[in-house]
Amino acid sequence: METVNLDGSLLEVHSITTENTVILLVKAPHGFLGCGYFSLETAEKVGDAVVIVSGVRNVEEMLTAKVKAVSSAAAARGVTTDMNGGEALLKLI
Repeated sequence: METVNLDGSLLEVHSITTENTVILLVKAPHGFLGCGYFSLETAEKVGDAVVIVSGVRNVEEMLTAKVKAVSSAAAARGVTTDMNGGEALLKLI
């Protein structure tokens, strides 16, 4: 398993290669940052804090990409679409 250090917190990075793309997810203690492959519909049903960025190919791009979508639970933790992925993850730690 890969990790990324974000302000002293080690976060799990999951990368799944499919036939056509790479699915990326960075797991924080209180939610996750996912690539555009993910949908918020299930996150809303189960109450998970999920933040989506799109057009990314690796973790570094995820951290700097503009947030495209935020679940209600992530919004309750202070995440907004004005943030980048790294700023959003800090709210989920």
